[in-house]
Amino acid sequence: MSGLSKVVRSGVSRRRVQTVVIGLATFMAVAAAVLGGSLLVASTAPFDRGFADQHGAHLSALFDGAKVTQAQAAATASASGVAETSGPFEVVTQTPTLNPDGGGGGGGFELQPLTIAGRAQPASGIDKVSLSDGHWPASATEIVLTEQVPLDAKLTFESLPGKPAFTVVGHARSVSRTADAWVLQAAIASLTPADAKPGHQMLYRFAAAATQSDMDNAKAAIVAAAPSDTMLGSQSWLTVKEASDRTAALFVPFLIAFGLLGLVMAMLSVGGVVAGAVSAATFRIGVLKAIGFTPAQVVRAYVVQALIPATIGIVLGVVAGNLLAIPVLAETDEVYETAPSVVQPWVDVMVVVAALAIVTLTALVAAAKAGRLRTVDALAVGRAPAAGRGRFAASVAARLPLPRPVSLGLAQPFARPARMTAMLATVIFGAASVALAIGLTSSLTLIETARSHDKAQILVGPFRMGPPDGAEQSGPPPTNQGPPPGPFDAGGPDPAAVTAAIDGVSGTKASYGVLTAPATVAGIAGDVDVLAYRGDPRWAGFEMTEGRWYAGAGEAILPTPMLTATGAKIGDTITLTVNTFQIPVRVVGEVFSTQNNGMQVFTDFATLTAVMPQVTPTEYYVGLTGGTDTTAYANKLETALTSFGLHANVNPGGNSSTLAALNALTGLLTVMLVAVAALGVLNAVVLQTRERVRELGVHKAIGMTPKQAVTVVLASVVLIGVVGGIAGVPAGIALHGVMVPAMGDSAGVRLPPALVDVYQPWLIGLLALGGLVIAIVGALLPAGWAARIRTATALRTE
Repeated sequence: MSGLSKVVRSGVSRRRVQTVVIGLATFMAVAAAVLGGSLLVASTAPFDRGFADQHGAHLSALFDGAKVTQAQAAATASASGVAETSGPFEVVTQTPTLNPDGGGGGGGFELQPLTIAGRAQPASGIDKVSLSDGHWPASATEIVLTEQVPLDAKLTFESLPGKPAFTVVGHARSVSRTADAWVLQAAIASLTPADAKPGHQMLYRFAAAATQSDMDNAKAAIVAAAPSDTMLGSQSWLTVKEASDRTAALFVPFLIAFGLLGLVMAMLSVGGVVAGAVSAATFRIGVLKAIGFTPAQVVRAYVVQALIPATIGIVLGVVAGNLLAIPVLAETDEVYETAPSVVQPWVDVMVVVAALAIVTLTALVAAAKAGRLRTVDALAVGRAPAAGRGRFAASVAARLPLPRPVSLGLAQPFARPARMTAMLATVIFGAASVALAIGLTSSLTLIETARSHDKAQILVGPFRMGPPDGAEQSGPPPTNQGPPPGPFDAGGPDPAAVTAAIDGVSGTKASYGVLTAPATVAGIAGDVDVLAYRGDPRWAGFEMTEGRWYAGAGEAILPTPMLTATGAKIGDTITLTVNTFQIPVRVVGEVFSTQNNGMQVFTDFATLTAVMPQVTPTEYYVGLTGGTDTTAYANKLETALTSFGLHANVNPGGNSSTLAALNALTGLLTVMLVAVAALGVLNAVVLQTRERVRELGVHKAIGMTPKQAVTVVLASVVLIGVVGGIAGVPAGIALHGVMVPAMGDSAGVRLPPALVDVYQPWLIGLLALGGLVIAIVGALLPAGWAARIRTATALRTE
């Protein structure tokens, strides 16, 4: 074995703490970098990526099965411009009753109508449906859903002959939104009424489909190739893309910011750890030069010493990063509503190459600097910080009315200004990450509530949607009561009587009724939603961006996309066409909402009853007083509303899977970033404590206790933690102030100030302590080592 190899082996095995710190810091940094890089990739055009992965349908068309045969539907594949087709698939729309326990009979509740397609396998042809869990149906009594109904639950179709039952065996997602559920082709017959025939769904990809004009031409060619008046409906991929991109755009800046923070923290941590470890070995470098090693040999030795633990950390970090990325990307896919994502191999390769380059370069620079020193200088510099450094700080600290161990610790970092600066930067990044995470969690919660404006705990409607909070339902199972009343139908229950019944139930805090009616506005293609409220709904989560709430009939508030589409400003008047009636309304405010892509008009109920006195609310929303049991309340209200033909349901609107996914991502990413920051502090304090081990031995020899030794080490990071927190929190708040409005801008909406200004003074003060916590956590292990080391061992240590 050569002398150089012995030096490398000895350095790695002898400096075990340094070796472990380099490996651990590299491990955490690489894992964070893989996670961050994967988030960046997943957040880059998520719909386009999912559409390409699933070979999505440019157009899905449904043909009337009573008028068109399967052969006639399939013949449309020869239409001009068609490049590829899949189908025809038989499709039905039915409303199931869910029995979560897998049994039949009571306890079930009615779901929303499902579009069910018959397909033999998921991943073939156009629209390769992706399974997120479970398996594809293997028999005619199994079904796969897009909704997260529990596996093994039973779906029963009560309105069909024989009441066919299906077991939920999987969850899947179609980026083309071609169906809500899938069964085998053989199962479609049992889902089709005796006097009806299933529709035929055809999926198309076209040679030209990039623009709306392309899609209009392609659809016209399909219609011309099919028998006249047989296409029941169609869906363009551009429509699906617009809706998906608008949803994704709201969260892309959030995920990109955390991805970039992970990458920056990774580079900062690895570079700081390796540079500090090599520079701490200056004295040993002087010894090697004294016994004949050339500067080049010294540099190689210390670069290899850094690369060995770093390589181990990189390998383990890549593995851990990929494992961590699995649930994180699953949550990201839930947010973006796209096909399942995986860590791209090139992300792993780039992270490995970058980590090795950072370790090599930082070790090379630090070792080369020490290698260029004269032997005598290296021996002198390596034993202690440069002469005079930190003396002024030590003098000032000694005069402070503090216990001596505290003043000793406070002065120590000033002896190594470069290391102190690196440690301070690490703490600042960590504190900024915590401040950003807290702010984002608060803003995302408010955004999710405001965009659905649905804080009500109870929903009253014509259907019994399910037992409150999953409780056992009393009475007979729900039955299909026919279609809900149309928005302009007469004969609904008297709104005043319904409101009085709701107010009469103990626990009611507030309520309102709402009618959603389709309308048209000149200059805007397609319908917009007019939401007319009876009662004041502002308590349910509405947030105004600008202007004021409507004050009565003839006034309205509009979301940003609606204002943009109409070109209207606050104070302007727009004319709505509702059920052939032209209703002018004056715009008095801008409200935050993303429902129906923001194409909504919110107004007082009197605006509609002025021209259509017969209309009544179709739904009522109820807010409860604090401490009210929602299940018990819903049961009492159900009884009170029996005579009106209405049902009380626990409102599922507040349980947002998107919000849960984002909060889970925020928590995981923040923990990762704080861990990397704490490791950076740990490395710096280890080096600092090692350098002063003889000084520590002297102090112990003259009476310093283990507790005082711990105090010295912890005090050495207090100032850095306090300053880092004070500097990092404003940085995190500033980043939040840029990121959150960017989330709204990317989705085409303006966020109200209340959704951005979430930092209260008491919260800012509490967050400022985050830097101190990070610094203390990072210094705990070295402090414990300083307390345990024996006096004689410390005095003998180089």
